[in-house]
Amino acid sequence: MSRKNIQLTEKLEEYIFRFSVRESSSFQRLREETARLAQANMQISPEEGQFLGILSKISGAKRIIEIGTFTGYSSLCFASALPEDGKLLCCDISEEWTKIAKKFWKETGLEQKISLKIGSALETLQVLLESRTSPEWAPDFGFGPSSTDLVFLDADKENYPDYYPLILKLLKPGGLLIADNVLWDGSVADDSHQEPSTVGIRKFNELVYGDPNVEVSLVPIADGVSLIRKNFRE
Repeated sequence: MSRKNIQLTEKLEEYIFRFSVRESSSFQRLREETARLAQANMQISPEEGQFLGILSKISGAKRIIEIGTFTGYSSLCFASALPEDGKLLCCDISEEWTKIAKKFWKETGLEQKISLKIGSALETLQVLLESRTSPEWAPDFGFGPSSTDLVFLDADKENYPDYYPLILKLLKPGGLLIADNVLWDGSVADDSHQEPSTVGIRKFNELVYGDPNVEVSLVPIADGVSLIRKNFRE
């Protein structure tokens, strides 16, 4: 055993990929198509995607919200982990990027489990909280406080602190928030970095740590992933 995280070399990363990642040809082709975009670094790694899928299955989630979909790799991981009656609501601001996602949702036969809402995710979450019936863009998804099993947060980093209270209200007791990029390439631990994105993630991490209503584990996978479980009693 060791008290420190192992330093990943390129050779060790290749080993992890070779003996961990199992992905279909559709998943692989989506990664390859995304790699041609200038923003390709926004896509999660396949090993992280597999980790998300396992977490979804372990949690027994049937209703998942994804905030930040990009070209859809993480959404495929979540949707493929859902039971037959499971639903995934994807929130993004880009028609261009999610057009790629929709192509692969259809190709993999997962599109019937997925709804997409283009626009401000902050506004979308507020609508879900205030709705008395399922919105037309997310039929049969669920609405109101404590209606969601799992939320994946991977969107505009400066707004992470603003997403947090809305997500907690939407999550069921025992529900799981998975927040991506919480280490932000190490800049969160360096006070010389005061970019809005870094400040937003830093504030988010501090909010979560100081919140007695949740349990948290920050895991150094990829660019840092926080697993945040809402307590059964607040």
